[in-house]
Amino acid sequence: MKRNKCRLCRREGKKLFLKDTRCFSPKCPIERKGAVAPGPVRRARNKPSDFAIELREKQRAKRIYGIREIQFKNYYLKARRQGGSTGEALLRLLETRLDNVLFRLGFAPSRSISRQLISHGHVLVNGRRTNIASYQVAPGQVVTFSEKGLKIPLVKEQLGKKEVKEAPWFERKGPVGKMVRLPKPEETETDIDAQYIVEYYSR
Repeated sequence: MKRNKCRLCRREGKKLFLKDTRCFSPKCPIERKGAVAPGPVRRARNKPSDFAIELREKQRAKRIYGIREIQFKNYYLKARRQGGSTGEALLRLLETRLDNVLFRLGFAPSRSISRQLISHGHVLVNGRRTNIASYQVAPGQVVTFSEKGLKIPLVKEQLGKKEVKEAPWFERKGPVGKMVRLPKPEETETDIDAQYIVEYYSR
């Protein structure tokens, strides 16, 4: 699994931060091998087409958030129906997924581990057990762990970290986090250009 996730980073040519501390260590393949795509060495090609750039940005966003194609396209369609900037609406939908919220709060070292904790019933939203990773968290809602969840060694280790940079659109106190407002596009910290994704699906 480690190798597969690292191959995704190499394929996109930059770090996607899918492996927690490994991404910040010398073991990271991007650090050791550079941003070289996996597989046979290919000849350098001319400047990629607009379609290729749009496709790669869409694939990178899917991999960062751990979402499959059908679900990702549904997010795009939902964002388009909201009016205003479709790209900004898309990023808001992705950022307010419960698995991402858990990660942004510093409650889990990666989004994939967030999904495991949620699917096993260890996460509460406003005091109610929620086992759907795609649940959309709204401003004012409180996210925390069940009593059993707080006893999990990985959770205890994560909560015990002193230097945790949670997103500015949250308030956190110990194992309790609250979304105080919706995120701004520049606060996603994923370096995703959502306009490329909008253009890809608009073809």
